[in-house]
Amino acid sequence: MTFPNLNMAIEPDVDGFFDPATNTISYIVKDPSSDACAIIDSVLDIDYAAGRIAYDSADRLIEIIRQRGLTLEWIIETHVHADHLSAAPYIQQKLGGRTGVGARITEIQHTFGKIFNEGTEFQRDGSQFDALFEDGDTYSIGGMTAFTIATPGHTPACMVHVIGDAAFSGDTLFMPDGGSARADFPGGDAGQLYDSIQRVLSLPDETRLFTCHDYGPEAMHRVRPRKVGLFLDLIALDYLVQARCFRVAGGINDVNVV
Repeated sequence: MTFPNLNMAIEPDVDGFFDPATNTISYIVKDPSSDACAIIDSVLDIDYAAGRIAYDSADRLIEIIRQRGLTLEWIIETHVHADHLSAAPYIQQKLGGRTGVGARITEIQHTFGKIFNEGTEFQRDGSQFDALFEDGDTYSIGGMTAFTIATPGHTPACMVHVIGDAAFSGDTLFMPDGGSARADFPGGDAGQLYDSIQRVLSLPDETRLFTCHDYGPEAMHRVRPRKVGLFLDLIALDYLVQARCFRVAGGINDVNVV
């Protein structure tokens, strides 16, 4: 598989910030030749018991960008998050920049709009975002050209964002001891997830892979990347589908599928 916009010569500066409440890793990605940067998969804190939101995680990212004198150009969501809220609107209000997500967000909005009986005031056209990305779309962060890889399976709108030698896999692929994303949400598909993982693993072996979550055995917050070439021995399609379908039936809480 070829990726015409891949440029392994560019090595963006990447800082990861772990949120222990959701095991989410948010990233600040900086162009090494300018002050331009992007935020990937931000977190809006929520106290479920109290029904109260807070901005500590987002404010930490905002403070770092301001301290370093960076210009925020993009706030990217690799996918729709079921386990936490996005801080993208809040960060955009504070720092500017454009928001972006996979174009199939509209399918998810239609699905959950019906599930939660949302009225007509809930827009289902993705208009909450500035950009809706299709497979292979490109955008710029300073002098860097980023491109998207559609990776449906966990959700229809999942995408991997590749920026230079760095790939941000969202929930499609975790660390080798963490396996893959679940596929039991509405619109999820284990077979599509398998194909999507294959696409990610077709990137050059030296690609740095940054995951959105770390559910390691000891809940370690490993914000450092793994190289794509270290993800070996991908299991067979039929086993992944069987394992993920068994999970849907309530038989497995987690299964390592890589």
